[in-house]
Amino acid sequence: MPAPGALRQPSRTLVIAAAAVPLALAALLADDMRVRRQLDAARKDPLTGLPGRDALKDRTERLARTHREQLHVLVADADGLKAVNDSLGHAAGDALIAAIGHRIGAWAAARGGLAARLGGDEFGAALLLPPTATLREITALREQLEQPVDHHGHILRPAVSIGTARAVDLPEAVGASRLLRGADMAMYRVKTRKKPCGYTATRQDAYTPTVHGRRPGRPGTHLPVG
Repeated sequence: MPAPGALRQPSRTLVIAAAAVPLALAALLADDMRVRRQLDAARKDPLTGLPGRDALKDRTERLARTHREQLHVLVADADGLKAVNDSLGHAAGDALIAAIGHRIGAWAAARGGLAARLGGDEFGAALLLPPTATLREITALREQLEQPVDHHGHILRPAVSIGTARAVDLPEAVGASRLLRGADMAMYRVKTRKKPCGYTATRQDAYTPTVHGRRPGRPGTHLPVG
């Protein structure tokens, strides 16, 4: 017959094993959260801390399904960045981009939206706005983005062009890419002074044919196809 102590030994082993399960699970969850944070950080632009185009398109698609009538998509582009880079160096240009990115990111987040860096000196945002407030909000945003930036004693004065597209102005089946194209075209019309600040894209803007997959007027669109 086994000794009394031998009968109790398996139960202690089970207790120890059972106690180890929550610890192992907690470690796995911690590892998962760490990996998620690392992936999230990798998806963000290191200069501005903003996500990229894919995140903006995803947010746009989700808002279009639930709040289409108030969904606005913006594209903002800094004017004169090349002159800043040429005169003060690329560090000054980066400071300008970072300032604009932080400002539009905070502005969009305060309104429950999302801003993203689309590339270079171009930014996008998706958020909900009452249609009657569009012009007022965009005008205020431009004024905010154009506040001076102090870079090592040099006062940089950004100029920004903003275009807007509203989901409600376009066919219901229109996706994020079409809305972004409309906002981009609207921005280009403002940038070239063909339209005033606060201009909202028309259906024609959203369906403007691309050249080599890019909006007419962008660098490289003059090159022949081949």
